[in-house]
Amino acid sequence: MVELKVGGMSCQHCVRAVTQAIQAADPGAAVQVDLAAGLVRAETRLPRDRVAALVAEEGYQVAA
Repeated sequence: MVELKVGGMSCQHCVRAVTQAIQAADPGAAVQVDLAAGLVRAETRLPRDRVAALVAEEGYQVAA
């Protein structure tokens, strides 16, 4: 389980963009996005830094 604090997400487009980015790298990933809390949780075999990079590539700020 990877959990990231992410800034800049505000709508369902953000949810789709983040989910699709992670699932493109790991099609089996289960992704949950909590817009209110600014959290992305992913059940994935990808390492945390890879998931963070994928989210950042979509234009969102990932907290260290």
